[in-house]
Amino acid sequence: MSRAKTLGLAGAAALLSTASLAADLVPPPPLPPPVYQAPIVAVASGWYLRGYIGASNEFFSEATHPIQLMAPQFSHVDWGGFDAAPFGGGGIGYQWNNWLRVDATLEYRGKANFHAMDRFFNPFVFQGQGAWNTDVYSASKSELVGLVNVFLDLGTWWCVTPFIGAGAGFAKIKIDHFTDINPMAGGGGFADTGTKTNFAWALQAGLAYKVNPNFAVELSYRYLNVGNGETGTLLNMDPTQAPNPGVVGLPLAPFTFNRIQSHDIMLGVRWLLQPEGPGPLPPPLMRKG
Repeated sequence: MSRAKTLGLAGAAALLSTASLAADLVPPPPLPPPVYQAPIVAVASGWYLRGYIGASNEFFSEATHPIQLMAPQFSHVDWGGFDAAPFGGGGIGYQWNNWLRVDATLEYRGKANFHAMDRFFNPFVFQGQGAWNTDVYSASKSELVGLVNVFLDLGTWWCVTPFIGAGAGFAKIKIDHFTDINPMAGGGGFADTGTKTNFAWALQAGLAYKVNPNFAVELSYRYLNVGNGETGTLLNMDPTQAPNPGVVGLPLAPFTFNRIQSHDIMLGVRWLLQPEGPGPLPPPLMRKG
């Protein structure tokens, strides 16, 4: 091969190498701008259903009847109290955000038995000398309670949310099977069923465990005040004795249970009807050029 031909081939190779290097140095076309993805923020708001059961621990301040004011021999009264009783209820509510919710509930409070005994001095039962007698009382009580409740959720840690709340509404109290038995004197009285509707209010505190974003289980304590309850008119078993129609000066009246209250323990559930989802997205990012 001649020298000139060799030089020509070498020059061509050099040109190809330079062109390849130049091609390697050309930058690639720019990538399209990334699409803005808004962070997903859970919005805990919407309608929910609520249901609960519980046990009551009821008490009252005193039980009174007008005849006691006319009988000073009632020197000592021990008014006992109500047995514990079950109750259950449910309602619907709305949760505005992660800390405020309001609901309306209706509950039936099962029959709580009442037992009490008092003693009084009867001056006519023992050869004119008198003796101490006892009256044994019994009755049962039930209620229908409707409340509008406001709750504040105080933050969530490890799926547990403490909360406090207050409610106001009405209570329809029913007292039946009231009897007053004096076993020593062989006397007593009874009253028909009585009902009374009052203003009711409650205070509550508890813990809610979030099983999933739309379902929670609650354990709580509630103080409930339902007002006064009344029996029907109290009548004597002996029609010749008061209080009865035609006996002047001794009133026909019910027995009154004043300021009935309860310490309640409650177990409940809540279902959020609107599933938690992302909050509103920001406007799209605008670019020029």
